Amino acid sequence: MLLIREIFYCKPGKVRPMVEKFLAMAKLNEKLGLGRVRVMTDLSAERYWTVVSEMEVPSMQAFEEMMQGQGQNAEAMKEFETIMKGYHDLVDHGRREIYKIEG
Repeated sequence: MLLIREIFYCKPGKVRPMVEKFLAMAKLNEKLGLGRVRVMTDLSAERYWTVVSEMEVPSMQAFEEMMQGQGQNAEAMKEFETIMKGYHDLVDHGRREIYKIEG
């Protein structure tokens, strides 16, 4: 099992709109059976305006397939695109961390 952590450093004043996008994505993921997504914001972090999204996946292959939209219908993909439209305007930069869950 892997933990995928997406870390986004938002532009000033853009954390709340980014959180709303990620919470909507979390609902869509659960509806599609893709698992639970946890969304967090910083109280103390490397930088201000940090948004973190975490999810567990069984393997890198499963994660890659999910990122490519494999197994999802056109309606779900359209909903995903609608939710995430314009998110680049909210973000300065980000990174992804992938951890193997040992126990």
